[in-house]
Amino acid sequence: MTKTSESGERLAIVLSHPTQYYSPWFRWLRAHTPVEFRVFYLWDFGVSERHDPNFGKGIEWDVDLLSGYDSEFVPNASRRPGADHFFGFNNPGLSARLAAWRPTALLLFGYKWASHIRVIAWALRNRVPIIFRGDSHLIGRASPPLISRVLLGGLYSRFSGFLHVGAANREYFEAFGVPDTRLFFAPHSVDAALYRSDKGEYREAAAMLRSQLGADPATRIVLFAGKLIAAKQPMELLEAFLDLNAPETLLVFVGEGREKERLQAFASQRQRKPGGMPVRFLPFANQSEMPSRYLIADIFALPSRGLYETWGLAVNEAMHMGIPCLVSSRVGCQRDLVTHGETGWVFDPEDPRALGRCLSGAIADLGSEARCAKIRQGVERRIAGYTYSQTTDGLLAALASLRR
Repeated sequence: MTKTSESGERLAIVLSHPTQYYSPWFRWLRAHTPVEFRVFYLWDFGVSERHDPNFGKGIEWDVDLLSGYDSEFVPNASRRPGADHFFGFNNPGLSARLAAWRPTALLLFGYKWASHIRVIAWALRNRVPIIFRGDSHLIGRASPPLISRVLLGGLYSRFSGFLHVGAANREYFEAFGVPDTRLFFAPHSVDAALYRSDKGEYREAAAMLRSQLGADPATRIVLFAGKLIAAKQPMELLEAFLDLNAPETLLVFVGEGREKERLQAFASQRQRKPGGMPVRFLPFANQSEMPSRYLIADIFALPSRGLYETWGLAVNEAMHMGIPCLVSSRVGCQRDLVTHGETGWVFDPEDPRALGRCLSGAIADLGSEARCAKIRQGVERRIAGYTYSQTTDGLLAALASLRR
């Protein structure tokens, strides 16, 4: 016997692979709502070790990504699975799996791969309404060209609803002709139960790590955590930090990537004095280790300049830990989460001196107890609106619109 929710929905969710961001949401959704759903995964990245070219190493997340909700892996026939080419997700059996489960609605993440095109065609042919979730934006770009507006706008016109993650993403959908009646705010969010600054074990681990880094209680730490790749501007952050020559302040990089050796070599050349380099490098930290990494910080920096940073979920994580963030105006979440002087600091990546000025101002703010407390209070208030509860509200509203 098939199972349905109280409202009769059976929601099929098609997602590339299990992720540390969406799996906890699916568990929350199952525990807190009557929605009956199953996740159809197209690849096993994240639960089986796979090489990540940006990190430059094999990655397997150390948090549970599969329990607490229904899911299945659809065999991927691609010779080279991944999101970097059209046939990276090539799952010939997906339509049959969906047909066997008999969904009344489809939540789709992505449209640029072979399996996504097939599932869109299947859903349209079988009159299964499609709700689409993406986080693209047009920050730093001109309006989309006419051909894109025609083709992508035509595709979007076939979808019944859109879960937009924030202001820039909403404007993206609007640029392709999506009407307000099909837009539902379902913000990007992370597992707030994991990222809690009041957990004693996190604070103990952070205190031990600060000691290992040679940081006394008065030392301020600027943290960069993530893939060390050029688009995220770790070198520009390093240069700006060393130019400041700020006393009692460390810059700590956590992660791996193509830029790491260059960063280490540059930092070594620019150290202030033998044995006193104000820059530290820590290796890649898995999900269970990240809360304590955030807690060593006074500022979390994400200075990305390219179109790469569609959101920046590390900002959500840091803010849940009570850490204010310094970001560029190109980071997708900036307009939603980081307001200059209120919840963090924002700079223009097109101005070569702006990062240094912004970093200097942020460090100066840390020197004022009242100023620092006000910003941290702003962080707490802002991030309270970006949880799985709010994300779920958007999904439920989209599903309800299908019944009207």
